[in-house]
Amino acid sequence: MTLLQAFILGVVEGVTEYLPVSSTGHLILASRVMGLRGDASKSFDIVIQLGAILAVAVHYRALLGTRLRGLFSRQPESVRLLVALVVAFLPAAVVGLALHKVIKALLFGPIPVAGALVVGGVLMIVIERVRRARGTTGLVGVEQVTWKRALVVGFGQCFALWPGASRSMSTIVAGQLAGLSTATAADFSFLLGLPTLGAATLFDLYKARAELLNGVGVPALATGMIVSFLVAWAVVAAFVHYLQRRGLEPFGYYRIVLGLLVLWVSLS
Repeated sequence: MTLLQAFILGVVEGVTEYLPVSSTGHLILASRVMGLRGDASKSFDIVIQLGAILAVAVHYRALLGTRLRGLFSRQPESVRLLVALVVAFLPAAVVGLALHKVIKALLFGPIPVAGALVVGGVLMIVIERVRRARGTTGLVGVEQVTWKRALVVGFGQCFALWPGASRSMSTIVAGQLAGLSTATAADFSFLLGLPTLGAATLFDLYKARAELLNGVGVPALATGMIVSFLVAWAVVAAFVHYLQRRGLEPFGYYRIVLGLLVLWVSLS
């Protein structure tokens, strides 16, 4: 992998990780276009998420600092958020650990990604229209995330194990169905990404450390992570601001168009 290829993949990761369009799907497609194949390339697509994870930690540093200090004094809001994150983390952690090899072997390809993009896009459009017809806005503030609502988000996150589904899409939509506003669902989704993506990334980094060093190299890994951090930091701030005023429907149409295009190219 060249540094230019690592730079491009870092940009793709940073832009798409927290948008509901599937970063994994876009990385798989970008890797295929650049001729990058094999286990080392697949692991690189996962490991550079570390940059995007750090971007969320930096963006929410004030909230995280407040809640961390609150845990020592047992403030209800801080304890509730910790419990919610743990509850939401567990379903996908159990399923992902059990099916890790199967997912990587069978679903890291253009056609499965295309199917997930289309299915997720249709789901987003339908839910947005139903909410708009009912005049539903949802609860505002991460302090509204009870353990029951967090469990709904956690089960929704299991759908994101299908590359192309998008973890952001799955958890934000699940949060909407649990009664949260779109912006609050996004806030909780991004915070949930810290333990979820962190665990998955470190697990893959440990398992694939040899092939990453030999097949990718430290300079390319560092480039991908740094670029994904900088781009993701800007995207998270802009996306949260956007969701405070608008919904997810435009991203649903984008997913459907991209999914059908990928399917057409793959089959032809």
